[in-house]
Amino acid sequence: MPSIPTDLETSLAAMQLLDSALPTGAFSHSFGFESYLASGDFDDADGFSAWLAAFISSQLTFTDALAIRMIHAAGTYAEVLDLDHRIMALTSPRQIRQASMTIGRRLLTIGVRVRPGPWAIRLHGDAEAGTAFGHQAVAWGVLSRELGLGEEQAVAQHLYATVISLTQNAVRAVPLGQNAGQRAIAGARGAVLAAVERSRDLDPDDLGATVPGLEIAQMRHERQHARLFMS
Repeated sequence: MPSIPTDLETSLAAMQLLDSALPTGAFSHSFGFESYLASGDFDDADGFSAWLAAFISSQLTFTDALAIRMIHAAGTYAEVLDLDHRIMALTSPRQIRQASMTIGRRLLTIGVRVRPGPWAIRLHGDAEAGTAFGHQAVAWGVLSRELGLGEEQAVAQHLYATVISLTQNAVRAVPLGQNAGQRAIAGARGAVLAAVERSRDLDPDDLGATVPGLEIAQMRHERQHARLFMS
């Protein structure tokens, strides 16, 4: 029987960890778009797509994409732990901090069983002990690095997986039809590629930069009277 190429096995492991059906709890979070729905800022596929493009070009670029690149450039585990603390301190909305930590910790729990690596095992242990937060982008940065994924691929895959997860949530909440949801995902590819390219030139001092209106909407969600999502 011919041997299975290592890069193929790695791709399969990455597909598992990025699958929208992975039980990380991502289906419970809107990352703020539900606030825009409640305020009437959008109520259709075009409005959601506009919000999604803004989310990709701000928080996903300056927080997640940059953090993943910083993990891939890190020389020591201490740098990973420092970044995990910095990124949480820079995330102002309480619900977003909680969502990023909850999803990240569940991702680590699954990841260390799919492909255990030294940094992933340490980060998972520190998160369980309460000495690390286990932010989602930091968790994926560590796991993707130890899977052997290239930096560009790791950033692009995380951003696109987030797009798919959020769109599936919007299909339920807006609501969008399934076909409209697929069009929104396809339409977001350009924004994802632009975010990958832009994050290439960012400096660590850019970490956490975002659009104030988005953060305000995310904070407002905490006091929203009726809601489907936890964030």
